[in-house]
Amino acid sequence: MIKQAIIPLAGLGTRLLPLTSVMPKELLPINGRPGLEYILDECINAGVKDIIFVISKKKTVIKKYFYNDNFYKKIIKAKKGDKKIIALYKKIKKYKKYIKFVYQNSPKGTGDAILKCEKHIKSNYFMVLLPDDLIINKNCSTRMIQIYKKYNSSVIAAKKVKRKEVSRWGIFNISKKNSKDSYIVNDVVEKPSIANAPSNLAIIGRYILPKKIFKILKKQKLGKNNELHVTDAIRKLILDKNKFLCHNFSGKYLDCGTMNGFINSSFEISKI
Repeated sequence: MIKQAIIPLAGLGTRLLPLTSVMPKELLPINGRPGLEYILDECINAGVKDIIFVISKKKTVIKKYFYNDNFYKKIIKAKKGDKKIIALYKKIKKYKKYIKFVYQNSPKGTGDAILKCEKHIKSNYFMVLLPDDLIINKNCSTRMIQIYKKYNSSVIAAKKVKRKEVSRWGIFNISKKNSKDSYIVNDVVEKPSIANAPSNLAIIGRYILPKKIFKILKKQKLGKNNELHVTDAIRKLILDKNKFLCHNFSGKYLDCGTMNGFINSSFEISKI
């Protein structure tokens, strides 16, 4: 069973400026709730018990959001036990039971964020969820864990994209269908041209990865933008004959990492 998850949160959020000049993108409200809470709910509802937030010293307000007990106690006292505020405080306290914090003070990529968590990962497999990618209507993590258990395999979320847009994404090279909603992965290709794209199945920010990826990340050289890319480590694992499946999820994908996507996310969630 997958009980641990890593959520990298140390990114600068430049695509959501000027909002992110004063508030971390993960705390920006999407239909009245911080985007990060939707990711937390997905993890908890999928049975994950230990969630590691990777933050930086510039984003300690994320930690404060979950550890602001004195504020809530004073407000509850002043408001004479307002039931709505008490319910909000109980929700925050519930989240606190699941989370711990690790620091990544230099923005060196998702691979580096994962590597920072090595000493905390106890099981042979763990999840990684990228907070810019919301998946609503169906719990993608729950289904990925089911696939992992059935096939004893690493799993990555996948979404079909338009052929003309493949150069925006990491794209799967697949060999055959493994089940009704998963495929065997031969390789992953980062942002290929339309002519060279091996499929139109794109990588989305949900991963079940083996603990052995830490050894690869330690030896791996920095890539584009002087960052440690998790995709490069995954490619190495695949080439070393480690089994990877991609899960073509059925939920609705929302890209919260761009301004247009962020605005649209509130609209889509409000319809649920």
